[in-house]
Amino acid sequence: MDFPSGIRTRSLLAGLLAAGLLTACGGDSDNDYTETPEPQRQQDSRTFAVNEATLPFDEAGVTGHANASRWWGVRPSGAGYRIEVPETWNGMLVMYAHGYRGEGQELTVGNPSIRQHFLDEGYAWAASSYSTNYYDVRTGVEDTNELALAFNDIAEDNGRSLAAPTKIYIMGGSMGGHVTAAAIEEETYQTANNKVQYNGAVPFCGVVGDTYEFDYLTRATLAAQHFAHTVDPNAPPLEAFPATNFDVAAINDVVWSTVPQGATLGVLTEEGEKLQALFRHLTGGERPLADLGFRTALWGTVMGTGGRDGTVNGILTGDLSGNAGVEYQFDNDPALTSEEQAFNDTILRVEGNPAANGPRGDGLRWIPVINGEFNVPVVSLQGLGDLYVPFEHGKIYRERAEANGSGGWLVQRAIRSLSHCDFTLEEQETAFDDMINWEQNSIVPDGDDFLDAAAVANDDFGCQFSSSRAGLPSCTPP
Repeated sequence: MDFPSGIRTRSLLAGLLAAGLLTACGGDSDNDYTETPEPQRQQDSRTFAVNEATLPFDEAGVTGHANASRWWGVRPSGAGYRIEVPETWNGMLVMYAHGYRGEGQELTVGNPSIRQHFLDEGYAWAASSYSTNYYDVRTGVEDTNELALAFNDIAEDNGRSLAAPTKIYIMGGSMGGHVTAAAIEEETYQTANNKVQYNGAVPFCGVVGDTYEFDYLTRATLAAQHFAHTVDPNAPPLEAFPATNFDVAAINDVVWSTVPQGATLGVLTEEGEKLQALFRHLTGGERPLADLGFRTALWGTVMGTGGRDGTVNGILTGDLSGNAGVEYQFDNDPALTSEEQAFNDTILRVEGNPAANGPRGDGLRWIPVINGEFNVPVVSLQGLGDLYVPFEHGKIYRERAEANGSGGWLVQRAIRSLSHCDFTLEEQETAFDDMINWEQNSIVPDGDDFLDAAAVANDDFGCQFSSSRAGLPSCTPP
């Protein structure tokens, strides 16, 4: 990377020092720096590959727009991709960011959930597999941006000459919501190797509180096992972190009469209702569907992360998250009861290390941050019952955007959904259309106030933007 001035060079060196990539030695010379070997991440030793036979569109599953251009292939990074351009293109491109694809070696790419809607409205879309799996948002941002920058070259190589897109938007869910929200951040634009200026974004069910997700999972699983031990001394206490004796079965014995499984909601014991209340606080406070969400099969997903270290499965080299300073509660009174005080006094405390995800000199942080510094329209959707990527993410996103002067660019909508990313096509399409109308016609859409505790706790919170769902509490007719 070339820098044209001494000022830029000094800035880079300062960044490298802050990231721990260089160590200053004695002396006054500007050149007194020595390289310090960086610890090897587990992620750097993993290998991934695309099965190219899976890249072509499944013609049986692609309806409408028979004359659309459809391209696929593998980028130099190793990421697979798909691109679709309608016959009558409006000149605008939507980048679609996929969610978490697990820990396997095979990279996969799929069509956007609202593919048909994009094409019906004249938008081209493109999606990357990313060149890695695991929770690698850095790679997700870089590979999505690289594909956007290559759009015209790919079109040309496939025999269709297109003008450069007049607008580029980005949309994605879950981990893809993290990619989406991070992609428009000022820090991302300043530090990414592949730079794209997006015109608007729709993150849905997204990890928009960035590393809070791993703070939450650490705090929640530590609390669950400690709770089990306080109720039943035969349940093993946590004595170290990471925990080799994390025991989901022992926790389930204390919390559930019937453990959640599949679409069947769990049945709590009397003691389990206390842990449900503790999780309600961790996930975003009093709100509709919070308790029902606790009883879904996502309970098993959350508990499945218990006992791990804080490196996010090798994405980092140090332990990021802990529960030091967290005040656990079983009720809505800020004052601690004697039971709550005893729980907080005896739980294993783990110090997190935010520097494990510090700034880097070679591009984005390992887990790109969402500081709330952006200047394009964002319509964001967050589920009220989601136990895995909880509503608290949306509150954090709003707080950061307000603190950094970007609050006017963020519209948030609470969706009355019970699980993770179980949003209807209507909810997603409406959010996309409203973002587009805002960006193109300056018509700011309506949203929900995530920081008004009384409004959030109201039984009808989230009704305005949610499709009706069978089996969930109904909203009061307007």
